[in-house]
Amino acid sequence: MGGAVIGAEFFMSGCKSTSTQVTALFDTGHIALLNEVADTILPETGSPGAKAAKVGDFMAVMVRDCYEAKDQKIFVDGIGKLNDDSAKKFGAKFIDLSPKQRTDLLVALDKEQKDYYKQQYKNLDAEIAKHKGDPKYVPADIPNHYFRMMKEITLLGYFTSELGATKALRYIETPGHYDGCMPYKKGDKAWAEDD
Repeated sequence: MGGAVIGAEFFMSGCKSTSTQVTALFDTGHIALLNEVADTILPETGSPGAKAAKVGDFMAVMVRDCYEAKDQKIFVDGIGKLNDDSAKKFGAKFIDLSPKQRTDLLVALDKEQKDYYKQQYKNLDAEIAKHKGDPKYVPADIPNHYFRMMKEITLLGYFTSELGATKALRYIETPGHYDGCMPYKKGDKAWAEDD
């Protein structure tokens, strides 16, 4: 038990970053843009938004430390694509868009990534069918879509942050107690910690 607690503390201490985190993959401009993308996905409502939780810094650390080189490239190139799409659609970089324009762009990118994966899985199914019965056949990996990665890591970063876990979710500090029949009312926040 002690090793698990010490190990967890060691792991978490390695994940802490400052708001001016700069890595070899990201500069402060990238991080500012990632904070704005995250805040468009999870804006301030009755609880603080993703920018307040410094999700852009979290993204930079996670991509640098946890992603394979091919996914790092897709993610970093995606920042450029995001700005290119913004310039084509609205004539300005993402960071200079109005909140409505940002939302419209990200909704379009979300549709694009969903269509991308549908097509990729359709192609993969056809490829697997061609090689049915071949024990040596290994299907190729489907390359990730940059916006899907941005969206997923935004959710992970926000809901595991102190702000997300304590302000957007209901939170009971551990150790708690088990309640197998917790009442739920429509509109209640989800729990940050399940005991």
